[in-house]
Amino acid sequence: MGKFWVIFVASISILLPFLCNSFSPETPTDRRVLVLLDDFAVKSSHSSYFNSLKLRGFDLDFKLADDPKIALQRYGQYLYDALILFCPSVERFGGSVDVAAIINFVDSGHDLIIAADVNASDVIREVATECGVDFDEDPSAMVIDHTGYAVSETEGDHTLIASDDFIKSDVIIGSKKIEAPVLFQGIGHSLNPVNSLVLKVLSASPSAYSANPLSKLSTPPSLTGSAISLVSVVQARNNARILITGSLSMFSNRFFRSGVQKSGSSTKYEKSGNEQFLTELSKWIFHERGHLKAVNVKHHKVVETDEPALYRINDELEYSVEIYEWSGTSWEPYVTDDVQVQFYMMSPYILKTLSNDKKGLYSASFKVPDVYGVFQFKVEYQKLGYTSLSLSKQIPVRPYRHNEYERFIPTAYPYYGAAFATMAGFFIFSFVHLYNK
Repeated sequence: MGKFWVIFVASISILLPFLCNSFSPETPTDRRVLVLLDDFAVKSSHSSYFNSLKLRGFDLDFKLADDPKIALQRYGQYLYDALILFCPSVERFGGSVDVAAIINFVDSGHDLIIAADVNASDVIREVATECGVDFDEDPSAMVIDHTGYAVSETEGDHTLIASDDFIKSDVIIGSKKIEAPVLFQGIGHSLNPVNSLVLKVLSASPSAYSANPLSKLSTPPSLTGSAISLVSVVQARNNARILITGSLSMFSNRFFRSGVQKSGSSTKYEKSGNEQFLTELSKWIFHERGHLKAVNVKHHKVVETDEPALYRINDELEYSVEIYEWSGTSWEPYVTDDVQVQFYMMSPYILKTLSNDKKGLYSASFKVPDVYGVFQFKVEYQKLGYTSLSLSKQIPVRPYRHNEYERFIPTAYPYYGAAFATMAGFFIFSFVHLYNK
């Protein structure tokens, strides 16, 4: 029995560092990533992308997707904080991993990258559908573009796309302009119109369509033009982030190092935009950019510093909060002019834009409305590419006590004057009447 406990404690001591090395709001990028592959050859053929992650401090754990020993969690704790699926043809995941486990992984606030290709299996398609995108139902279809293809020595079937239709968001793809087009070869997908959380990051051109490149079109293709998304991202309501693409090849060393010239253009680039695009996009996916936190939420009367238990109607108060953005290595002040606070009871009675001191401190002063009840200070901040902030503090508001009202109300001065004049007239009339007697 004693020997059993020694083995048990030793096992826990070995596992504990891995169980505790999970996503931390204080250091959002200090984490481990599970990479599931169809073949270990992908580890070398896509080494440039993996090395860019390792250089930024990520601990990559490579496993075959059908490995019977793989697991996302153990003893109720997640072993990883991000998952990369570079296994488009896997028919069934090994171990305890399945579609439900992957969706629960994301629902728990973890990040996910899915790369499919023309051989995408039903299980990969199902995971993508659960995340809000639908790959072309035709298993032999690829994205074809006869005007936006990448020029090569062999004309081919125009399935090697050179796209530069990026999302207009510096926080998602970086502030440095991506000069060269991105090479893409694979299957396209459409966004679920019901899911407002999915964004197209790289779109096909208006002349693109999805079809089997080896056969003639007998019916109009189901996916055409800019409705085809080549790369999409999702930021869930719990701030988990997902990247979905139908081209595993775009992460490969060959596409990273390949020169590119878009058809119809005389400019030839020595290197495609794949490396810059996917590296910058991975920084956003793994919360190295666009990750916000709010601390030190305070409110108090203007003339005081302590937070009161309640306010009185018409009190002057001040609300403040500090907001920071993770830069990849440290927390930096987040500077913007569109953060608002609501003083809320059933509906906003006051909506005020917070001013900032350029050092992360946001504040606003306002008067409590002439309505008593239970109010809330609410900050609901949602901005493209940034994690959302939802702050709420409840505070009661009371009316005046019987001895707190003003003795004289300024707006009633005309009535006071009229009453005084009436009384003065009465006294004068009484005095004259008595004098005449």
